[in-house]
Amino acid sequence: MCPTKHKPSLKSPSDSDGESSYDWRQEVIDGGSLRRVDLHDGSNGWASPPGDLFSLRGLDYFSRRKKIPSGNWLLLPAGVDWLRSPHRLDNVLGRPDNRVSAALRRAQSLGKFLKSFVFAVNLQVPGHDCHSAVFYFATDDPIPTGSLLHRFIHGDDAFRNSRFKIVNRIVKGPWIVKAAVGNYSACLLGKALVCNYHKGENYLEIDVDIGSSAIASAILKLALGFVTAVTIDMGFVIEAQAEDELPEKLIGAVRIAQMEMSAAAYVEPAKGRVGATATSAIEQRRGGPVRIEQERDEEAEVSRKQILSNFNEHCCYSIDPNNGNSGLWSS
Repeated sequence: MCPTKHKPSLKSPSDSDGESSYDWRQEVIDGGSLRRVDLHDGSNGWASPPGDLFSLRGLDYFSRRKKIPSGNWLLLPAGVDWLRSPHRLDNVLGRPDNRVSAALRRAQSLGKFLKSFVFAVNLQVPGHDCHSAVFYFATDDPIPTGSLLHRFIHGDDAFRNSRFKIVNRIVKGPWIVKAAVGNYSACLLGKALVCNYHKGENYLEIDVDIGSSAIASAILKLALGFVTAVTIDMGFVIEAQAEDELPEKLIGAVRIAQMEMSAAAYVEPAKGRVGATATSAIEQRRGGPVRIEQERDEEAEVSRKQILSNFNEHCCYSIDPNNGNSGLWSS
């Protein structure tokens, strides 16, 4: 699914000496279509920012509105894929050619990592060529029963939509991107965008359709114009909404450093994908998928001009009264 120029791992389950030491997570970290780079000066790749760079709700948040450094992530990084395809990529972990699922299957065929679990966030970028930035996080230990993360994984979509949050930090970038996104901002993705949840035996994938919002599409289109000059940290959180759910903890975090669009690996559309061949009723009424894409582009362009003309008066632009951080979405 994800071709790469990286050399294969020296240890694989086919090696008699490597079977006992096979590390599936290290394999997927090293083998992604977007390479791992140095946290401080890397470019065109990804890194793992420490949790303390993110301020989340502390133990006394509801009484004092105080945020604190997050600390360690709940899950460990397991690689990043930057993909492109003629059609939107849904449920990438469910594809038989997904490299992360395949590596875990190989490990489990050896009787290892039987309790491992993968959490993936698939940011779906609309366009004539669809792109996906897929961030993988994993644990080899059972997720504690009754924990907020466990409730999120096994909950319904309404619960997930009310809790799934992204926290952004612009580490490096031109002022126009910082003004649009905010130096530090947070958003309940399930409320702002359409999120589709795919749960397998040992994974949960969240597909975030950025094209479902004209404003989000406009911000993304603006940011992509400067993508090779932008370094951004993204942390994923299940929002705490009760005292016993505090303090908040990052599920995982990733830094994308000055990525190049051309780094995306090509992925064939899934066979039999309904969305790739069928035209929905709403598309028929509105002139087909091409017309819908044109309408989205037009809406995004209007939103982009509104954002550029006056950030402070935009209806979705806000300043967090607790810390003065500004952005389109406040935490």
